[in-house]
Amino acid sequence: MIGQRIKKIVFEHVKEYLSLYTFVTGLFLMGIIFGAIVVNSLSYGSKSDLLHYLQQFFGELSRGQIADPGLLFKESLLNGLQYLGLIFLLGLSIIGLPIIFLLVFVKGMVLGFTVGFLVSQLGLHGFLASMVSVFPQNLLIMPNYLFLAVISVAFSLKIIRQLLVKKRNDPILPQFVGYGITFAGSVVVLAAASSYEAYISPALIRLFIP
Repeated sequence: MIGQRIKKIVFEHVKEYLSLYTFVTGLFLMGIIFGAIVVNSLSYGSKSDLLHYLQQFFGELSRGQIADPGLLFKESLLNGLQYLGLIFLLGLSIIGLPIIFLLVFVKGMVLGFTVGFLVSQLGLHGFLASMVSVFPQNLLIMPNYLFLAVISVAFSLKIIRQLLVKKRNDPILPQFVGYGITFAGSVVVLAAASSYEAYISPALIRLFIP
């Protein structure tokens, strides 16, 4: 019974904001493509420098010289919280819409660049490393970011609509509470992804270090 109710709520939510989800997802995919293109446009010197730093990291990882997993978890969680928090705050403003869209595009570009660089420079090893170090946590992180981005855009549009129409029969406080609960849920998902990145991903990457 509860499962059916949740499915109904999710279905109605996606149906209501389908156009926003389509636009935001398309923007994210464009970012991935652009990031992969940027890899090919890098100069030889830039690629060499980046590859040197990457090999240094792999060397430290293979010798077990990277930071304590607890510190990695805190750093990953803090970085993600800054991104989620920025989207959340932008959703509270009436001028944050274009910046939210820009953040979605940039996030896709970073992901596309990371995977593209690993594959172009390390071949099969890079592909396998990205499969265990990039894709698993991003299967949680990216839908989480896109979901919060859509909710933030929708909330910002509601604020704009209320300011323009000046209707008071739809109080903003309950919507703000729901918005805050959504943000809290996104933080929980982020914590799960950060745990994988800190405690599981380094061990798996060691298996594919060339």
